[in-house]
Amino acid sequence: MYALSRAAKATIGKNGAQRAVLVAGRRQAAVQVVKRRCPASSRAIQSVAQTDRDTITRLLYSIGTKREVERYLRIFSSSSDTSSPAKFAVIKIGGAVLDQLDELALSLSFLYRVGLYPVVLHGGGPQLNNIIEAEGVVPDYIDGIRVTDAKTLQIARRVFLEENLRLVGALEKLGTRARPITSGVFTADYLDKEKYGLVGKITKVDKRPLEAAIRAGALPILTSLAESDAGQILNVNADIAAGELAKELEPLKIVFLNEKGGLFHGVTGEKLDVINLDEEYEGLIKQPWVKYGTKLKLREFKELLDHLPRTSSVAVIRADMLQRELFTDSGAGTLIRRGYKLFKHGSIESVGADRLRQVVHDRDPDVLSGDDSVASVLNRIKETPYTIYGDEPLDVVAIVSHPAGEVPVLTKLLASRNGIMNGIVDNVFNAIKKDHRKLFWTARADDENRAWHFERADGSFTRAGNSLFWYGVQDVAEIERIVKGYEEKGRISRSYLPVGPSAPPHRAAPGGARSYSTLARRSVPGSSRGYATAAASVSTEPKRLALIGARGFTGQTLTTLLSAHPHLNLTHVSSRQLAGYSLDGYTKAQIKYSDLSAEDVERMEKDGEVDAWVMALPNGVCKPFVDAVDRGSKERKSGEPSVVVDLSADYRFEDGWTYGLPELYGREAVRASKRISNPGCYATSSQLLVAPLLRYLKYDAYPTVFGMSGYSGAGTITGPPAADGRPTTAPKVSPESLMGGIKPYSLTDHIHEREAGCHLSRLLASGASPMKLAFVPNVAPWFSGIISVLSMQLKETVTAKDVKELYEEKYSGEKLVTIKREVPVLQDIENKHGWTVGGFQVHSQGDRAVVVGGLDNLLKGAATQCLQNLNLALGYDEYAGISI
Repeated sequence: MYALSRAAKATIGKNGAQRAVLVAGRRQAAVQVVKRRCPASSRAIQSVAQTDRDTITRLLYSIGTKREVERYLRIFSSSSDTSSPAKFAVIKIGGAVLDQLDELALSLSFLYRVGLYPVVLHGGGPQLNNIIEAEGVVPDYIDGIRVTDAKTLQIARRVFLEENLRLVGALEKLGTRARPITSGVFTADYLDKEKYGLVGKITKVDKRPLEAAIRAGALPILTSLAESDAGQILNVNADIAAGELAKELEPLKIVFLNEKGGLFHGVTGEKLDVINLDEEYEGLIKQPWVKYGTKLKLREFKELLDHLPRTSSVAVIRADMLQRELFTDSGAGTLIRRGYKLFKHGSIESVGADRLRQVVHDRDPDVLSGDDSVASVLNRIKETPYTIYGDEPLDVVAIVSHPAGEVPVLTKLLASRNGIMNGIVDNVFNAIKKDHRKLFWTARADDENRAWHFERADGSFTRAGNSLFWYGVQDVAEIERIVKGYEEKGRISRSYLPVGPSAPPHRAAPGGARSYSTLARRSVPGSSRGYATAAASVSTEPKRLALIGARGFTGQTLTTLLSAHPHLNLTHVSSRQLAGYSLDGYTKAQIKYSDLSAEDVERMEKDGEVDAWVMALPNGVCKPFVDAVDRGSKERKSGEPSVVVDLSADYRFEDGWTYGLPELYGREAVRASKRISNPGCYATSSQLLVAPLLRYLKYDAYPTVFGMSGYSGAGTITGPPAADGRPTTAPKVSPESLMGGIKPYSLTDHIHEREAGCHLSRLLASGASPMKLAFVPNVAPWFSGIISVLSMQLKETVTAKDVKELYEEKYSGEKLVTIKREVPVLQDIENKHGWTVGGFQVHSQGDRAVVVGGLDNLLKGAATQCLQNLNLALGYDEYAGISI
């Protein structure tokens, strides 16, 4: 069984792993030149070069396993040959990254020293802006394109040449040969001379100067300047130039180095690890958070990759993470590739018997070794009900056996070179996970890709040279029962019982392989590495969640977060308008919206169908559903009554409900509660702002909070139906209606004003009068994120340092609280799971403090906080499913 993750993987061929050969035309090319000039010293030079390469390769082992590093080196090295030496990578360096020159040069030098020669192209926008503004030229843009007159072009040419030589010089200092190439590669026509001036549209790319540099043992370093046929120099956008260069060279990798280090989810704030365009593009581009620059980038990447072989991929990363992205399975930035459309069929005939027979013949390790035959493999497939998963060209084929009433077994996972190079194995495995909540599979203990299996399993057991893997099962007794059933029916070999070590750890197991078992949970979601055994005090038992009201922004955000939760599975989503449609944004399983009535909810609770409910409904609507859960829990047939988390304001003042703000009011009450009211977004930030200063509260002067929220906080309305008739939502307040400004509303008596004052009063000394808070909300033209400014009169004089220390003391050890000196801005809070506070200032008289806090209203202000409360109430780690 072959399986791997991410872009370029171990290449599979006739004997299981196709052996790649290091090509000439790299560092060896320079050595060969010297050899001809000085034969007596050639052996010493070759020895130094090989020692250099070996040393750097060993350094790479610190960021990935030896197998990972060597596998990627083989693949990248074999991507080029002496006739086409520039097929490894095109690396585009953003102008801002050029300011990190030392880090950038080290990363490029690393590649050079292991014999890899990328084609490097850089921009210089920020540097150009600084200089032209200093010289009195105001930058002018039309449609995002810099209008370039003669003076601007003159300055641009000077800046690009200086930055080019600066980078070349930094590389040469590190002993890395580099060749500046500032002309002769790009030919262009005017894009629109009257509109944009001296801006070019590339019509031809001459790769000969690049290939000549590599054959001479130097890295080619390009600028994004072009010439017309008449010899006029033209300015060209560096991203576009990199794309045109890639279309000509058809490299394995196109790398865009930027400061952020990837593309990020607009709601959760998590880095997007992989984007498979064929499978995800249409759905992704319709997501409400994909807008402006992100949408433009996705379109540009798709247009680029549509012109390139499927083996090519785009990576967006930081300069300091270049090695980790290129030489490890987990990567470091965002990987964008075309991917493939997937299928699943219930019969061999639907796939094509001849096509499947050929796949088994060419890839099945048991057939290749002579231990099995194609006919026997196909006959065994038919012995039980099965599903065949794969992609259209059959670069990956997986077969899952699933007899009724039994846990499925993945019996075959067969991948071609292209399937592995393009990461289709992961796509297929994810499709299997959507259909099967539990799965077992086996692999040889000496499989070079064992890390892939461990990363995708909840547990494993190895004995006599074979490993058994599974996910979706946590109880050891259940695992033993399942495995015993498998062995009795011949579905797996008879070597795995009892489930546990067959020999003490210091003794070899039969067959020479160490025997061991694990029952583990994954580390922080988002990492494709990491494997941690669950602590005894924290539950890892899978549980089921129903979401009532999943149509709004908060429901959509929570759905996305639940996709990454290691133990909590979304099993029901209810929306009257969307009933019958498939749920988007949830990747663990295929779920359709239902329209649950109060009677349905009562029955489900009575029958124990779910372990928790989340009410994501407007204020004043959820009481009938909560009452239904209460009635059903009294007659529940098995297990404890369900946990209910209400996201509305309906129960935030109710006795018998726990107010779930763990950072202020403790975790134990939430852990012991079955009814939890999730705090409001503004109220959360306001309370976190005021709480550290309560010891200085001046009762005759209300603390005042001025809040500004992205327009998603105003809620949604019904939007125009989609092309398939599916109902859609639209923001209740559109950014266009705000015309770039903010709009105050609910100037007095906002519900969050009363909520914050009511609960903060619990923190006052016993017998103290309840406190009041003045709150003024405003809606702003960004999508999500709340900035709250507290102005608070104090009963004693303090300094700004004193105030900052109060917050540091109050929130010491809180993982979702960030304290900084500067005033938090939108970038500090948008798409982040936590709350950020800073800008601590005190009036000159020392009796009024001003502090700024912020959070994302859809995350810490709603979905993230809901997940914290669910985790505590269900016995999980508080931050399970929350990337910190």
